Amino acid sequence: MYVIELQFECFDNTTITAVDKAINGLMDALRYNGQVLGREFPIVMGDGEFFVRVVCPEQDSLHPDYHSDFVKVCLDTLSEASLLTPKARLLGRDLNSEQAAEDTMPSWQVLYTTYVHTCSPLRSGDTLLPIPLYRNSPTLNGDHKALIKWQTEWQACDEIQMAGACRAEHAALHEICDVDSVLFKRGWDLRGRIEHLTKIPTYYYQYRVGGKNLETEKQRKCPKCCGDWLLAEPKLDIFHFKCEECRIVSNISWDHIK
Repeated sequence: MYVIELQFECFDNTTITAVDKAINGLMDALRYNGQVLGREFPIVMGDGEFFVRVVCPEQDSLHPDYHSDFVKVCLDTLSEASLLTPKARLLGRDLNSEQAAEDTMPSWQVLYTTYVHTCSPLRSGDTLLPIPLYRNSPTLNGDHKALIKWQTEWQACDEIQMAGACRAEHAALHEICDVDSVLFKRGWDLRGRIEHLTKIPTYYYQYRVGGKNLETEKQRKCPKCCGDWLLAEPKLDIFHFKCEECRIVSNISWDHIK
């Protein structure tokens, strides 16, 4: 990932309220298109200009070729706040984040995230590296808001269950583990839409924790079709189960991994 600074210059008198609305609207649009990552975008005020630092998947993530229709509309409305189209300056690579997957078609892909990741939840099945969402914008109509919101909720549940300090832990685990949960159903449906539009086999990750022991874990069946899905060798050192029919991957319970 890369850190980029956006500079917004004023061409006429304006107000802080108008600037705040215009810039944050653009940031939301860029976020929902996968061009910027994270949820917080501090705006720094200078002398007749404003600055925002963002983390992007690639050096050219903000290139106009990747803009969705929503981003284009937000760029056009900057003038209503007396702001020019922002100038982008690459500051360098973010050492605390992952690199993006190569811009080639993977043999398969998976919806996978955790509460510590801010990158794209769509991962290459060949490398597990994140695939920038804007690469699929022409196919997926350029707005990944539903997918980003699913990721945000999944990460919130993951953080609650990892903390394990309140009764909400069990409800959070239900959402990320069980196929009858609202979050699981929504994510699995999004997976299907992505597969339909990209024509790439797309899987959904089922989080697994608990269980009696390693042997009973290995005997688990696919939670949707009840078929055999244990792999001879784990894929990417994470996925011990993979159902080709239901497009679900999972792990042996983290409680029993040696």
